[in-house]
Parts: sequence; structure tokens; C-alpha cells
Amino acid sequence: MISLPETLPDSAPELVKLLLQLEQSAREELESSERIIKMLKERVALLEIKRFGRSSEKYVPLQGSLFDEAELEALNPEPKSEPEPDVITVAPHQRQRGKRKPLPDNLPRVTTVIDLEASEKTCPEHGLPLRCIGREVSEQLDIIPAKVQVLRTERLKYACRCGECGVKTAPLPPQPLPKSMASAGLLSWLVVNKFLDGLPLYRQERTLNRLGVSVSRITLAHWLIKASALLQPLINLMYEHRLSYGYLGMDETRLQVLDEPGRAATSQSWMWVQRGGPPDKPVILFHYSSSRSAAVPLALLADYHGILQTDGYASYEAVVKKNGLCNPGCWDHARRRFHDAVKAQGKGKGGNAQMMLSLIQKLYRIERAGKELSETERFWLRRQQSIPVLKAIRQHLDINQPKAPPQSLPGKGYTYLNNQWESLILFVTDGRIPISNILTENAIRPFAIGRKNWLFAASVAGAESSAKLYSVMESARANGLEPYAYFRHLFTELPKAQIVEEIEALLPWNVKQELTSAPVLEA
Repeated sequence: MISLPETLPDSAPELVKLLLQLEQSAREELESSERIIKMLKERVALLEIKRFGRSSEKYVPLQGSLFDEAELEALNPEPKSEPEPDVITVAPHQRQRGKRKPLPDNLPRVTTVIDLEASEKTCPEHGLPLRCIGREVSEQLDIIPAKVQVLRTERLKYACRCGECGVKTAPLPPQPLPKSMASAGLLSWLVVNKFLDGLPLYRQERTLNRLGVSVSRITLAHWLIKASALLQPLINLMYEHRLSYGYLGMDETRLQVLDEPGRAATSQSWMWVQRGGPPDKPVILFHYSSSRSAAVPLALLADYHGILQTDGYASYEAVVKKNGLCNPGCWDHARRRFHDAVKAQGKGKGGNAQMMLSLIQKLYRIERAGKELSETERFWLRRQQSIPVLKAIRQHLDINQPKAPPQSLPGKGYTYLNNQWESLILFVTDGRIPISNILTENAIRPFAIGRKNWLFAASVAGAESSAKLYSVMESARANGLEPYAYFRHLFTELPKAQIVEEIEALLPWNVKQELTSAPVLEA
């Protein structure tokens, strides 16, 4: 608000000077208000898109670059190709209808053969018997609801006729939960329902009641905690394996624990996730902590001296400096900010943010081209193609960051990109480093989706149990195993394992030949 002085000057020159000052102040205030209004409109538009629009970050760069092709090509380090003709001739064609995907071959088949009646097997015109020339096959998917059965074990007892030598009975086979009625199949069913399908225990309790079995959710929770303890030796081997490749991705997400000593029920706790191991033998590990401080990665990575990929969160800086880690950034986080800016500004109005997004997409196209290459081949591909694109991005950043208000969506994107630049360009120095930390983020997604259903952990023991079960679940899925089959195999064989070699044989990448593999499904 512009205010006039209490007394106005008497002379005309001083009055003119005052009016010019007031005009300048009004102009600056108006420009400031317009900037604030523009930023607020961007935020409202982005919130509306996130609330009602598509959540996909898919972006077609060719459409985005049409708004200002000359500027984009000026920053494009790739050589220009021959100009395309204005008229494109498309050969006439017919669009084929989409075909239904065949049902998996590993599913059991129940075959019903439908034959003609005996009276219809004679040609009505010639009176000759018809001969079978083939079969017309159609398939439908059938589902039988869960079958509940009791595994009854009878152990024969023997005694000497003298009646004084005692009784001999065959030992009971090792059980996942001794003196419990929970079998390996039931435990696997509970784990997959909750930790993969996000089904809270109170709903599983109701499902069991409908099947005629009365088990309380408290009992189910105790079973899961004891089952997770059974997996501890396997998880210990996974912790050793995660550092074998020299690359590790980390991320964290919120978790609320109701009964935690010394903390309010509304306090935020954290689930930390690590993804490591070779690409063909990945391992994913969850770790519960009440803290999000630097002390957690310092403890988890005490003896690690390789590559640690993160999203730029400050808590990782301490372990990076202490252990001398290579700390590449995540281009997904940089791209997401410009993607939000383009969405908020509307189609065709993205301006410089849209240009930056198009340049970043070029990096991703190079990564897709090198997906199947070896680490060395991917390194040289990046040296030849990605580095020129990075130079163009840096040039665009230096030109346009000073022009963008820091609190605007494009301004926040430029600020993040500039602050994280040294870590973002590290992926071109090593073929092992992905362009983004998306695989680690994808490992968190089932946990985040499940959290929307079960909301919180009741106790610290429950949170730590969840971390162990999620670790085994996501490691199995990352290695292409069907989770229920793998957990049933574990709960059957782990109680029998006595030495380290027997436990190593149960790691996900060591049982692929024994279990039916299945594609990893995104949650």
C-alpha cells in the first residue's frame, strides 16, 4: 500500500519528484503483486491437476518443442538432419483389431470336450460318416475361492511289550511356528495379503471367519512377528549381498507408530529402503527407524565405500563425506519439477520450462537406447551422446535461471537443478549408475500403497516385523519370483536349515529354478 507524506512539498520540482517516486513505487508494487498472483495461479493449477488430473509423468517431447523449435534447436548439440518434406505420404492400410493376450501356460487346464451327437456324424447329402479334422479351442479364466483344509499329522507311538522301556514316537518335522496351528501356506497367505495386496489384518480376520475359521487379528499379528523372526538369518545374508556390486540406492518414507516409548502416537517415524546387489541378483531391504537424521545412513552404511544414489536429501551428506562415497543424484526429481511447471502453465504455454523438459527427455531417450548394453558400452554411449546434451542443459540453465522468480514453479526447478548439478552429472562417469533412483522409489511404492489401507503400525515390534517381511517380499519380486510360492518355500525349508550353505540356497536368485517364475508387476 502506497501512502502519501503528511505534508506535501511547496515547490513544483519537489512535487514532481515525489510523484515520480510514488509512480515508481506503485509500478514495483504492481509487478510484485502480478508475480505473486502468477505463482499462486500456478500452484492452484498444479493442485487441481494433482487432485483431478492424470498422475502420469509421461511427456511427448516432440509436441512440447513445437512452440519454439528455433530456440530448442539452437541448444541442440546433435547435428541437424536433412529437412523433412512438408507433405508426408502415408500408404493405405487397415487397422487390425487388438488381440486378447493368451492365458499363462503354467496355469492348470481343465478340458471339456464337446462332440456332435451320434446322429449328426453322418453327412446328410452323401450318407457317409464324418471324420474329425481338427479342434476349435477357446479358453476362459476360472477362479476357485480359497480352499481351507487341515493338515493332520499322525505320529505312531511304539512301546516294548514289557511295559517298562518307555514309548518311542517319530519326531515332528520342523515347523515355521512350533506349537502353532499356522502352517507354511497360511503364513504365506497372510504375508502376501497384507504386504503385497495391502489387506489389513482385520479384513483378513473377517475373510477367515467367512471360511469358518475363527482367529483374532491379534493372533494373526503375533504370527507375522514370529514369522519375520524366522526370516532373520536370510535377511542377514541379504545385507551382506547388497554391497557386492558397489552400487546402492536409498530412499525413505513416512510411517506412524502408535505405541513407541517416549513418543506421541502422532509422531512421524520412517522406513528406510536400500536397493543393491548386481542387476541380475538385486536385493531390497527395508529398515525401520524413529529418526530421519544422518545417524541412520551412518549406521546402515558404516563399512560401505562405493556408489550411493539418493534424491539430494541432506541427511545423506554425512555418510557421503565420512566414507568418501560417490553420490549421484536423481534426474527424475529434477525432471518432475519442470513437468509440474509445464502442467500448471497449460498446454503450449510452458515456455522455458517446456524447453528444459524437452532437453531432459533427450537424456532419457539415450538411456533407453543403452538399456541392454554392458556397463562399459553404456559408459561410452553416455560419453558420446549424453555429455553434449548436459552441456546444452547447463547453457539453458545459466541463461534462464536469473529470469525466473525463485518461488515460481520453473524457478524452483532451476534452483534444484543448479544446486544438485554436480551430483546429477555423475551418472556419465560410471556405467553402473542409473540416470535416476526410480528402482528404489518403485520398491517403496507397495509400502506406500499398503499404508493407505492399514494406516499405521501398532508397535515398534510390528514396524520392525513389517520391514523384514517387506524386504523378503520385494527382493523376491525384483528377482521375478511369485511371492506366495517363494514364502511357502521359505517357511517350509527355513526351519530345516542348519548351516549357512542351506540358508544361502534359499536366497531369491538361488531358487529361480525350483519355483515358477512370474513377471514383476508394478504396484
